[in-house]
Amino acid sequence: MEGQKNQKVIDLRKIGQLLWSRKKLFLKVWAITFVLACAWIFPQPRSYDTSVMLAPETVEGGASSTLSSIASSFGVNIGNATGSSDAIYPLLYPDVISSNDFIVGLFDIPVQTKDGEVQTDYLDYLIHHQKVSIWSYPKIWINQGINVLFPPEDNAPVGAKGKVDPSHLSRKEEMIVEAVRGNVRCSVDKKTDVITLSVSDQDPLVCATLADSVRARLQEFIIHYRTSKARIDVEYFSRMAQEAHQDYQKAVNAYSHYCDTHRDVILQSMQSQRDELENDMQMKFNTYNIMCTQLSAAQAKVQERTPAFTILQNASVPTKASSPKRMIFVAAMLFLATIVTGVIVSREYLKTFF
Repeated sequence: MEGQKNQKVIDLRKIGQLLWSRKKLFLKVWAITFVLACAWIFPQPRSYDTSVMLAPETVEGGASSTLSSIASSFGVNIGNATGSSDAIYPLLYPDVISSNDFIVGLFDIPVQTKDGEVQTDYLDYLIHHQKVSIWSYPKIWINQGINVLFPPEDNAPVGAKGKVDPSHLSRKEEMIVEAVRGNVRCSVDKKTDVITLSVSDQDPLVCATLADSVRARLQEFIIHYRTSKARIDVEYFSRMAQEAHQDYQKAVNAYSHYCDTHRDVILQSMQSQRDELENDMQMKFNTYNIMCTQLSAAQAKVQERTPAFTILQNASVPTKASSPKRMIFVAAMLFLATIVTGVIVSREYLKTFF
């Protein structure tokens, strides 16, 4: 009983009266916080987001396809462990898009801003037409001054030797690649293998253009990978068919020349040589015919291996900026300032309880 009497109870009414007595302080803090938050967040360049959703055709078969379907129903993707012939399955597509080769391949995309003032390629747009906050200029000036006094070893301009080499990036090129890597995102649904491509940019039209280009480049990559073996076969059998056709033409010319120069022959040796040339011509024709058949089969294999894509959601020009959330930022700063000020004002009263 005595312990319960010695327990202190926080009087919320007293805390409320204490805070109310300092309402002028809160008004000053709110006003300063509001001005500083607006001064910080409103100069920040706005960015827009858009996304594309597509479902590529997968190549699986037999029991492996059934096993994959069962695993997908439980939210598990077992990749190519099911015996799929694909070494690059959908879960690896985010790694493909984030690779230097894929990102550098986007630099030559022609883009145009929504106001029509800028028409250039994506690389030039990133270098010369990006907006920055006024609060970033001091940092930019300091970095420029440091680079003048202490120039880095790798300070070559972007694309100084022609096209950007993804395997040998300069420091500036690497910074641009990292920026694009942050603006282009890819996710794959483990159950349905639906690919979602999300793109962010400061201009809504450039954002939609880039999203559509990323979708097209990814489709080209998937098609190129799926049909690579079949296209190699097409090139091989095309070359073999061409060589077989040349051999056949030589055999035809040799047989025709022999027949023209040895008419009405009686000697058996000459007839045997003519028959030998005829048999050789027939053999070369059969070889040529086989190569043509193999070439047709390889060309059909290319078409068979070419996947079909279902675009579930096309890229659209966004109408509202996605970031920064100005009102949310200002409200969060006001809430944080209120909490901090309230704790500071009531700290003397709260010390008696802790």
